[in-house]
Amino acid sequence: MDIDERIRRFEELVSDDPGNDMALFSLGGAYNQSGRYKEAAEAYLRCAAANPTMSKAYQLAGAALMASDQKDRAVETLTKGYGVAAGQGDLMPRKAMADLLAQLGAPVPEVEAKAAAAAPAGSFVDQKTGRAGTKLARAPFRDGLGAWIQENISKESWDEWIGLGTKIINELRLDLSRDEHEAVYDYGMRRYLGLSDERVKELTGREPPQPEAQYRGVLDEILERGGHLEEFKGEMHKGVG
Repeated sequence: MDIDERIRRFEELVSDDPGNDMALFSLGGAYNQSGRYKEAAEAYLRCAAANPTMSKAYQLAGAALMASDQKDRAVETLTKGYGVAAGQGDLMPRKAMADLLAQLGAPVPEVEAKAAAAAPAGSFVDQKTGRAGTKLARAPFRDGLGAWIQENISKESWDEWIGLGTKIINELRLDLSRDEHEAVYDYGMRRYLGLSDERVKELTGREPPQPEAQYRGVLDEILERGGHLEEFKGEMHKGVG
């Protein structure tokens, strides 16, 4: 499925259900992928209005506003979104919005974050979520990446990834015995954990495998949706056929 067809599909979904936050989120992503940043920003803003707790929508709206030279609106959106993310303990969107505000030369709001500070003394804190959790009993891989995951990612988050990773395998019909499909799965895991390719190379001593370009947009959409793909009715693999 090409980008124009994806845009058309999501425009129809939004037209049928204007308050559907996930359809709006997906439409914003499709506009963004096609370089239509003004329209992407409006879709993300409508998503945030429909679901004010979705901090990622504020982040992406702010980035799209920046890309379309709407600095004042970007600052306003990112400032509000930062407060939402901090209040919910959404660590990664909060950090991303702080970075974007810094790029704009705008102050980062002073708000009390709900995250690691609430964890009991001595408990394991998940570096992805900033929340207390259970430490993995063993590293999932026998290399530096596996050791990093054990020291930084809680069992709860790792179990969530296993569930989401399984959904990715099923949705995209991956065969992990094929190197090119394993690269797709590995990319999804890195994105989920918030690890850059540079950091993975530092941890493993090798370049991380890269998926084919056609998979990237679809994977990003799956991750941004947290695996909530009901509206695709099991046909998301057609987007990479």
